[in-house]
Amino acid sequence: MVIERVLGGTAQCARPDQALRGLAACTMPASPEAVPALRRFSRAVVRRWHLADHAEEALAVIVTELVTNTVLHSGSQWVSLSVDVRGDTLTVEVLDGGSWKERTAPRREPLDDRATCGRGLRLVDAYATRTVVRRVEAGTAVTAVIALGAARGQADPADALPPALWSRSLGLDVLV
Repeated sequence: MVIERVLGGTAQCARPDQALRGLAACTMPASPEAVPALRRFSRAVVRRWHLADHAEEALAVIVTELVTNTVLHSGSQWVSLSVDVRGDTLTVEVLDGGSWKERTAPRREPLDDRATCGRGLRLVDAYATRTVVRRVEAGTAVTAVIALGAARGQADPADALPPALWSRSLGLDVLV
């Protein structure tokens, strides 16, 4: 996992050879209901874009962990999720308006097998090829990249139905 502090909201750009194939985004109040709603949204995106099965599971776990962190720890009133596909990678970003709480000392105790929490970013790292936590002007942004690989017969997300047609059933506002 990479932790970066981005001052002034400096944007990260994709490589020029990676054309955007699909983009979906959703913002909602940072409440416990956001976790399953954004997980459903992310699964619907993967299915609509006909991505590999492993991408759906990886994305669902990553979204669950990152949105849960926002709800429990950020103090933000909102959480925003964006998913994009460029080349053979799926990138998910969770942005919130909360404040970053620096750890004053390194964690000394090992992970306890009986602990009910504390593994979120480790799970994200296990599913992602790269994880970046950034401090941005609006709050905190966590970006995770999932390798898709080339699947035969995989449809291009750009050919999928417009999100407005399928997002209604999820009860979410979708920006594309």
